Amino acid sequence: MIKFKELATQFKTPLYIYNLDYMTTQYTELKDAFKARKSILCYAVKANSNLSVIKHFAKMGSGADCVSIGEVRRAFLAGIPAYKIIFSGVGKSDDEIREAIESDILYINVESEAELGRVEMIAKELNKVSRISVRVNPNIDPKTHPYISTGLHDNKFGVDLSSAKRMYIKANNSDNLDPVGIHFHIGSQLTELKPIYESAEIVADLVRSLQNIKIELKFFDVGGGLGIKYDNETLISTYDYAQAILSTLKGLDLTVICEPGRFLTANAGYFVSKVLYEKQNGKKKFVVIDGAMNDLLRPALYSAFHKIEAITDSKTETTLVDIVGPVCESGDFFAKDYPLPDLAHNDLIVVHSAGAYGFGMGSNYNTRGRSAEIALEGGKARLIRKRETFDDLIALEKDFLD
Repeated sequence: MIKFKELATQFKTPLYIYNLDYMTTQYTELKDAFKARKSILCYAVKANSNLSVIKHFAKMGSGADCVSIGEVRRAFLAGIPAYKIIFSGVGKSDDEIREAIESDILYINVESEAELGRVEMIAKELNKVSRISVRVNPNIDPKTHPYISTGLHDNKFGVDLSSAKRMYIKANNSDNLDPVGIHFHIGSQLTELKPIYESAEIVADLVRSLQNIKIELKFFDVGGGLGIKYDNETLISTYDYAQAILSTLKGLDLTVICEPGRFLTANAGYFVSKVLYEKQNGKKKFVVIDGAMNDLLRPALYSAFHKIEAITDSKTETTLVDIVGPVCESGDFFAKDYPLPDLAHNDLIVVHSAGAYGFGMGSNYNTRGRSAEIALEGGKARLIRKRETFDDLIALEKDFLD
């Protein structure tokens, strides 16, 4: 039982709390599901990029899936070895590509023919060989929210099958490229197994066709996206997930790479905020809290649902309320028409499933400092990121005042 009142008193609000023991359980469950074959779990750093969280996974043997050179640097700082770091993303700059090659990471996930050309040119300038993987877009509908769908031709990610084959042939014939892997990722918060299986089957068949022309790959990167429970979702078991993927790889000697993010961290996290006031506008009731959309953007960005718990002594019947923050935007809400009892000043609101795409998507809009982050492990709480101050916010500007 997490003692939210005590933690809010000690660390103030708004506040992010992460249960590292839960993350351990999730990591172990997914790793065990792939034990029948060589596998590497590369934690998707974008889900929660706090250094202490990354280090926690590093100590369990995790790799890192990174989508910026900043995330690559975070992975190194947290103790993840170069041979377990993957650099993905649709828009890598020349400087990022150069640093990734010089860092000798496992491979760069290439997302276009133009990008492959840049990687080859930069590797040649450095007189190095860059290991690459191609992100294939299998054009399978992932049955998830359109904002987090990535495997269709109208998404910006990856390349179609024919383009991928051309890219592998070019890489295989290059003195500065070494094609070692193949990658697909059809979306996030996946709750249906069939699209995952169909995508894996398509990509595995491409691997076989590459073998026929003497292009031998080593890594089969299935991306991430395994769904978690926010509300009443029916989830895919890790066993069924792994078996569906492995069933497509018969006859192929490949190491499976999985890039879990949300699955590992989302339900380990809580966002805790303090009630400022209740407000009535005609028939509409609002609960105004000290957290805002700059702290947790998902509800405002795509009306994402999060379970919300009130920590209060109130015994009143619940009524439907909008839970809103102080930011000067109508989109600054955590839930609309959510059932809560009457709340008093300094009661707490706990937003569940906030360990992924929470703090990392935050901002300083309205000159608001971002929340503190704490970790719970073995029943003990520790600060893993200080609350931002006003001086932190203006540090990069004040020296330029006329």
